Amino acid sequence: MVKITIAKSAGFCFGVKRAIDLAQDIASKNSDVYTFGPLIHNPQEVARLEKENIKVVEDYSKIEKGVLVLRTHGIPLDIYENLSKKENIKIVDAACPFVKKAQDIIKELSKDSEQIVIVGEKKHPEVVALVSYGKGKCLVVEDKNDVKNVKKTDIIYIVSQTTQSPKKFEEIVNEISKISQVKVFNTICRATFDRQSAAAKLAKEVDVMIVIGGKNSGNTTRLYQICSNITKTYHIEDVDEIEPAWFDKVETVGITAGASTPDWIIENIKRRIKEITNC
Repeated sequence: MVKITIAKSAGFCFGVKRAIDLAQDIASKNSDVYTFGPLIHNPQEVARLEKENIKVVEDYSKIEKGVLVLRTHGIPLDIYENLSKKENIKIVDAACPFVKKAQDIIKELSKDSEQIVIVGEKKHPEVVALVSYGKGKCLVVEDKNDVKNVKKTDIIYIVSQTTQSPKKFEEIVNEISKISQVKVFNTICRATFDRQSAAAKLAKEVDVMIVIGGKNSGNTTRLYQICSNITKTYHIEDVDEIEPAWFDKVETVGITAGASTPDWIIENIKRRIKEITNC
């Protein structure tokens, strides 16, 4: 019989659950409810929310009235300021509190510092928003190769994308500290650390890991990277991606999920693996 184990920390984090509960509560009281960009990085959950009349828009200028919920990753400061001027649109900011904290730190640092380094993915919505709070003083470093772009200043201030790998963050901080004195603000959220630790622990105990979450999700991608360095790992969004051949001659299967992955998807996938393995 195949043993299936779900990681101790997997699925919705506090910020995501808060945003979804907020959006659903608003939709129960209002007819015109929109999110600016996908509320979270999970296409299946976003599709479910659309059935509850929570519509995704990419161009807010086309909305004439209603409630606009701002995504968990935050939005650029200039867009936020423009939205605040809309008289017929009520703005509800569902940004994760940990993301808001990182934004506030960068905004404060931008008053006096010469250079603020953000360790993260340049094109990720959270990082794009973080950069906007830095008044042109932010440099995004994705990996060690980008460290060469860091200028030598009296003090280099370093902030992290909230879902960054702690190990990678530490490695980049060490590299930058060779250039100048650094002041580090570790803005990686606790949920990210817990999920990554639990995933790594479980991956050492199983033959195969299944990582569930949006292909556009940064934190899910990092779970996949961590697990694949330890054991055979597959990254899927939903049950229809599962291939029975993955479980041939397998005795133990581990499951973890990104912070935007709802329980119903995790349970569907666990059920499908049980069917395939006859357990």
